[in-house]
Amino acid sequence: MPIVVAVVGLLIVLVGAGLLTTTRRSSKRDGDPPDRSESSTAGSTDTLPVPDEAVDDDLDVAIPEVPDTPEALVEEPPLSLGERFNRRLARTRNVLGVSVADLFGRGVNDAAWEGLEEILIGADVGVTATTEIVEELKRRSREEGATTPEAVTDLLKQELRSALQSDDRSLARATDDGPTVWLITGVNGTGKTTSIGKLAAIEQREQRTVVLAAADTFRAAAAEQLGIWATRTGAHLVRKDEGADPGAVAFEGYAAATERAADLLIVDTAGRLHNKSALMDELGKVKRVLEKQAGPLEETLLVLDATTGQNGIAQASAFMQAVELTGVVLTKLDGSSKGGIVVAIQRELGLPVKLVGLGEEIDDLAPFDPELFVEGLFTDLAG
Repeated sequence: MPIVVAVVGLLIVLVGAGLLTTTRRSSKRDGDPPDRSESSTAGSTDTLPVPDEAVDDDLDVAIPEVPDTPEALVEEPPLSLGERFNRRLARTRNVLGVSVADLFGRGVNDAAWEGLEEILIGADVGVTATTEIVEELKRRSREEGATTPEAVTDLLKQELRSALQSDDRSLARATDDGPTVWLITGVNGTGKTTSIGKLAAIEQREQRTVVLAAADTFRAAAAEQLGIWATRTGAHLVRKDEGADPGAVAFEGYAAATERAADLLIVDTAGRLHNKSALMDELGKVKRVLEKQAGPLEETLLVLDATTGQNGIAQASAFMQAVELTGVVLTKLDGSSKGGIVVAIQRELGLPVKLVGLGEEIDDLAPFDPELFVEGLFTDLAG
C-alpha cells in the first residue's frame, strides 16, 4: 500500500510539471514580444551605447515650419516686350554694341571706321547695307562734330532705325466675311511648324477661332506635331495621309475654315531647300489653289533661322521667285550673334520682318519692333 501511494504521488508531480511548462510556452507565444533593448544588450557586445546628448526629447524644434505660400510659387510679373528684347539680344549686343564702343573709344578715325565695317559685316548686316551705313555715318559725324564713342553710337542707332523703316509690320487680316489666310513657308529646321503653333496659341488667346491645315505631307511627324499644337490651342486640324497632295490639304483647310466661320486659316507647308526647283514649283501650286478659293492671301510668310546668317538672304530670294512673300518670321534671334540679318533682309530684299523668335515660350514669338531692337543692341552702353 505505501508503494502505491508513492507511485501516485510521483505521477501527480510529473503531470504538474508538464502543465507548468506548457503554460509558460503559451504565455510567450500569446504575450508581448520581449524587450529588444534587453535582448540586444544581453546577446551582443558590439552595439555602441547611444550618448545621452544625441537624444532630443523636444522633436518639434527639429522640424522646420512650412510656410503656407512658398516663395517659389509666387509668380513673377511677365516681362514687357522691351525687356525681352534687351535680355534676348545679348549675343548680338556683345558682338556689335560693345565692340563699337571700344572701337571709337580710341578715337574717331579711319581705323575705327574700318573696324566698324568689319563688325557690321560680322553681325550679318550685309556688305551692301554696311557700306551705305558707314558712309552715311562718316558724313554725319563730320558735319555734326561727333568725336566721342557716345556720339558715334547715337548716330549708328539712328542709321539702323532708318534702315529698318517700314510702312507696316502688322499681320494683315481679311476685310470681308471670309477667313483670313496665312501661308507659312521655309526650309527644313527653321522652326516653321513650332512658329505656326505659337501663332495659333496667340490668336486663340485673342478670342479668334483658328483652323490649321497640315499641308506638309512629306514628313509624317509634321502633321503629328501640328496636331499637338491644335490640341493645346483648341484649333481645328485638317490633315491627310502622308504623301497626299499638299494642294488638296490646303483646299480642304479653307473649306473647313469657311464652314466653321473661323477667323483664321494657317497653312503649314513642307520644308524645302530653296535650290530645289520642283519643290518650289509645288509651293506655288499650293498658293494658287488657295487664291482660287480665297482671292489674294493676306500673308505669305517666310520663316528664317537667324543663326543661318547670309544664307538666309539666298533662301529668301529663291522663295520670293516662287511665291510673292509679304514678310519674314525670324526665329532663334535670341540664340544668334548675327542679329544684323534683320537689317540685311529689309535693306536688300525690301521684306519687313514681322515676327521674331526670342525664346522657347509661346509669348517669345513677338512682333518685331525696330526701336526696341536697336535699343536692345546698345542697352548696356552709355549714350
